[in-house]
Order: sequence, then structure tokens, then C-alpha cells
Amino acid sequence: MKQTPQELLVTQRMQPGVITLSGFLGIDQRPLNEIIADDAQTLLRLDITAPEIAERMQYLTDQSQQAYEGGIIIDGSYEVETEITRGKLPCPFLHRGLQRKTVTTCTHLTTGITIRWTALNIHMIKEHGFFEGKGSPFRLEPGTLIKVLFPDAAHRS
Repeated sequence: MKQTPQELLVTQRMQPGVITLSGFLGIDQRPLNEIIADDAQTLLRLDITAPEIAERMQYLTDQSQQAYEGGIIIDGSYEVETEITRGKLPCPFLHRGLQRKTVTTCTHLTTGITIRWTALNIHMIKEHGFFEGKGSPFRLEPGTLIKVLFPDAAHRS
């Protein structure tokens, strides 16, 4: 499927060095709309929405920011730590507003699976259904996110 002029502009903004040093697409050669559509199919198969995932990520990030030193145990199941650095990042999708530069690291204590995300990841998942391209340093595989964030729903996969 041919990309629209808007999608081409967004894809250009996702290249390394434009908004972030490594960009958002990694080694993924698929068009942006195909990356989003493939992840949407995974979510559909697993019966969960991108906003539900983003809401859970935001909850854990917000809770971890309450801790002033190191990680914090949340809900007895997660060890979470959020690092905040100076600055803000714009959304590559041309969304208004800026996202704080944060990195949240979350380990599910039972499975030992660790994932990490940024405030911009939360925004892009919630508003655009975008989990980044394969090979991107902050690519979040929807299936892995669901296993960690919704362990009781993981049996759907």
C-alpha cells in the first residue's frame, strides 16, 4: 500500500538523528502503516487494545516516580524504576505537545521478564498504536508487553 504524504513525513521524522539518535524504525524495512497494522493484528488476536496497554504502562510509571531512590515494588508483582532526565521530545506523528525524557524499567517478579519504555512510547502506543520498528532500541513487542503487564491474559496468545 502506497504511503500518504503525511506518512512519508512521519517516516522521515522517525529516521536516526531527527528526533532521537537511533530513530524509531530500527532495521524494519516495512512501510509505517504496515508496521502499525501488523501490531494491531497481534493486539486483536490477544484481545487487548493499545490504550489498555498504554494505561497500564502509565500506571506503573506513575507509581515508580513516587520512589525517590531506586526501584519500587508495585502490586507485589513488579519491580519498577523510572529514570528522568532533562528535556522533552516531540511526537514523530506531528502530535502537539512534548513528552518528558524518561525510561521506565519494569521486571515481573514471577517470570523475571524485564521490559523498558519511555514516556514517548506510552504516547505512541496510546495515540497511534505504534510500538516502534523491529530492531529499534525501544521496540516493544506487543505479546511480551501483554505477558508482563497482563499475566492473567497471557494465556490468550
